[in-house]
Amino acid sequence: MRRYRHAKIVATLGPSSSDAKTIRALFDAGADVFRLNFSHGSQAEHKERLDIIRAVERDTGRPIAVLLDLQGPKLRVGTFAQGPVELKAGAAFRLDMDPKPGDATRAPLLHPEIFAALTPDTDLLLDDGKLRLKVDACGPDFAATRVTTGGPLSDRKGVNVPGVILPISIITEKDRKDLEFGLELGVDWLALSFVQRPQDLDEARSLIKGRAAIMAKLEKPAAVESLDAIVALSDGVMVARGDLGVELPAEQVPPIQKRMVRACRMAGKPVIVATQMLDSMVNAPVPTRAEASDVATAVYDGADAVMLSAESASGKYPVEAVQMMNRIITQVESDPHYREVIEASRTPAESTVSDAIFCAMRRVAGLLRLAATVTYTSSGYSSLRAARERPAAPIVSLTPDIRTARRLALVWGVHSVLAPDVRDVTEMVDNARETALREEFARPGDTVVIAAGMPFGVAGTTNLLRIAQI
Repeated sequence: MRRYRHAKIVATLGPSSSDAKTIRALFDAGADVFRLNFSHGSQAEHKERLDIIRAVERDTGRPIAVLLDLQGPKLRVGTFAQGPVELKAGAAFRLDMDPKPGDATRAPLLHPEIFAALTPDTDLLLDDGKLRLKVDACGPDFAATRVTTGGPLSDRKGVNVPGVILPISIITEKDRKDLEFGLELGVDWLALSFVQRPQDLDEARSLIKGRAAIMAKLEKPAAVESLDAIVALSDGVMVARGDLGVELPAEQVPPIQKRMVRACRMAGKPVIVATQMLDSMVNAPVPTRAEASDVATAVYDGADAVMLSAESASGKYPVEAVQMMNRIITQVESDPHYREVIEASRTPAESTVSDAIFCAMRRVAGLLRLAATVTYTSSGYSSLRAARERPAAPIVSLTPDIRTARRLALVWGVHSVLAPDVRDVTEMVDNARETALREEFARPGDTVVIAAGMPFGVAGTTNLLRIAQI
C-alpha cells in the first residue's frame, strides 16, 4: 500500500480508537504514525494498542512508526476545602508549600522548584492561562501575588511560569518507568515534554541509549530561544502549540511555528505540527474552514507531519478526522502553487558528498519527471538527507533494519521498505527497479534515480547516483 502524498499523518490512540477494527481503519484512512499518550491510560492499555499496531503492520506489510509521548513534569495547585473558588481581579492570592486545602485567598503549590525560580513581577498562569497572577513578593516556600485576570479555580489546575527556566528535570520518575516500558516494547520515537534547554536532551539520550529516536516537544518560550541548539541535538521536533499558546500571546505562535518548521527543514530533521488542528471534529463530522486552512498551512510550509490528538483519541469521529486530514494534504500537494512554495522555502545543501548527491537527485527528479527516487540506507541518514531536499518524486527508502524503516515512516515523502543489503551495483539497480514496480511507484518504461553508498552496507557513505529505466 502506498500513499499518494508526501506529508504524513500522526494519529493519537485513546478510548475512541483502541480496538483492532478502529486502529486498522485509521491506518487505511491514512495514519502513518500512531501516538501513545502516556499522560492518559495505563501501561497495560498502551501495550494492547501497540500489539494491535504491530498486527496491522504484519497484515499490511508496511512499517508503522509508534511515538510514545511522555507526560513530563506536571505543575499543579492543590485542592480547595470548599470546592471551586472565584478569584477576583485585583485581589491578593497566596501560593505556598502548606498542603492544607486552599480557599479564595490561598492555595497549596507543592513545587519548591517554582518558588526557587520566582522574582517579583513574574507572571503566573493558572488553568491553561485562563487566570493570571503577578508576584508581589516571594520566598523559598511562598509567593504573595495579585490577581490580574480573575475567574473560577478548582482542584489540581495546571500552573505555567512563562519566560522562566525552571530548575527541574523534564523526565519525572513516572516518565522513567514509562520510558523503560516503552523501550522494552520497541517504540520507535520518544517525545519529551516541556524541553526548555539543550541540556534536557543530553539527559534523555543517556537514558534512551539509542534504542529509539528522540522527539523534542517545543512548548516553552525558553525552548524557542535555544531553538537551533535543541534542533541540532534532537532527532525530530514537535511544534506543541497548546502550552506554547498558553505561555505566549496567541499572535506570536504562528510566526514561531513557521520558524520552527524552517529550522527543522534546514537541519534535515523531521517536524510535526500538532495541537487542535481539527479540534471541532472531536464532536462534529467536519472541521471548520479555519482548521482546514491550519492543516493546509503546515503542509505548504513543508512540515513532515501533522497530528491529531483528541480528534482521534477521544473524539466521536476518529476515522473521519484522519480521512479529512488525508484529503486536505492531498489537495494541497496537488496545487501547482505547492511546488513553487516548497522550492522557494528550500535552504541550500551542506558542502558534503551526501548532500551533493541528494541535491543532484532532486535536480534530476525535476528535469526527468522521475517515477521515484530510491535510497539505500542502514541508519536512515541517507533518506533523511534525501527528504531534506523535498524532491518532486516520492522517496522509496530501502533498508535492512526494521527499526530504521519504522522511524522513517514519519519522514516527509519517504516510503519505507524492508529489503536485504545489496552486494554490487547490478544488484542495487535490479532491486531498486523491482521494488519501485512492486510498491506501485513505477510502471515499465518509467525512470527512477538511485542513491547509494560504496562500499555497500557501510553507513554514512552515500557517494553514488544512478539513473535507471524500469
